[in-house]
Amino acid sequence: MNAVDMLFKRRETTPVRCGEVIIGGESPVSIQTMTTTDTRDVQKTTAEIQEAVEAGADIVRVAVPDKEAAEAIASIKRQVKCPIVADIHYDYRLAIMALENGADKVRVNPGNIGGPENLLAVAMKAKERGAAIRIGVNSGSVPKDLIARYGSPTPEAIVEAAKRTLDFLEDHQATGIVLSLKSSSVPDTVRAYALMAKETKWPFHIGITEAGPGIPGIIKSTAGIASLLTIGIGDTVRVSLTGSCVEEVRTAQDILQAVGVSSFGPNVISCPTCGRTQVDLMPVAQEIARKVRGLKIPMTIAVMGCPVNGPGEAREADVGIACGRDGGILFSHGKVVGSVRSGDMVSALMNLIHEEIQRRKT
Repeated sequence: MNAVDMLFKRRETTPVRCGEVIIGGESPVSIQTMTTTDTRDVQKTTAEIQEAVEAGADIVRVAVPDKEAAEAIASIKRQVKCPIVADIHYDYRLAIMALENGADKVRVNPGNIGGPENLLAVAMKAKERGAAIRIGVNSGSVPKDLIARYGSPTPEAIVEAAKRTLDFLEDHQATGIVLSLKSSSVPDTVRAYALMAKETKWPFHIGITEAGPGIPGIIKSTAGIASLLTIGIGDTVRVSLTGSCVEEVRTAQDILQAVGVSSFGPNVISCPTCGRTQVDLMPVAQEIARKVRGLKIPMTIAVMGCPVNGPGEAREADVGIACGRDGGILFSHGKVVGSVRSGDMVSALMNLIHEEIQRRKT
């Protein structure tokens, strides 16, 4: 199979249940995020989870640094509907406690959980509770002997570390396993997942760890996640940004929609502008994008900077506007349907969008 044939042919995986969400199998790629609040503050954590869910999160992870945080999961679960993942480091007993308090999944790093027997205890508790367990191997937790062999945390070293853990858990009949193999390097992450895909049918949680803040973080996450999705790898995704969980969720939605894996509503396209442009196009395009964000009906909306890039280059759009100095030309499915003054361009295009929505409902 060549690279072109692989595009978008999703890898076959064993479905894993995480609360009411199925990860892998034939289920859609789910979106995850992680709260920034102190999990012990149930009110603030619950509010942030609900905000994330409203933005489109399917699964939300919370940090569990101590016993109080593990116990808080029970209260949080009573107030939210989405699956909750407990993020555990160092103390395997916190993972067991979190599961006993209703966590739908635990995320553990085999490199810092205190040895294979502790990891097995967590896996068996997850199996008993019908919960999932994510084995998160990253470049910072590769065993020392593999670092010595490979010289650095290479993709091959990350994969071998993951295989060791997976073989051990499977030998003890562990179930509900989700794997992640992350690095802050996009090429290393993509190669690690591609290598591991040949070794197992357990689903993959994908993302780029420590991607960073703002535009650089979004670009790095997009490069890695999109690269994996286009070769059929990825069953649940988290965009790890230094920012709000809502920004993570919306970025994940944009990536999934841009790649064509999922649709979350309208796709707004706009021209890059050039010397023919006689209007400040960016505010118009941004305002349209903001106004249609919550619409669930998929359609392509074009905001173009001149008639050349209007019904011509954007003829495949469902609706659009070609903006000029004194106003704009409205078009629908490649045909001009009217004109509008400069001050009314946004409202006129929104009216055309709602007309398209009504047309589809009839």
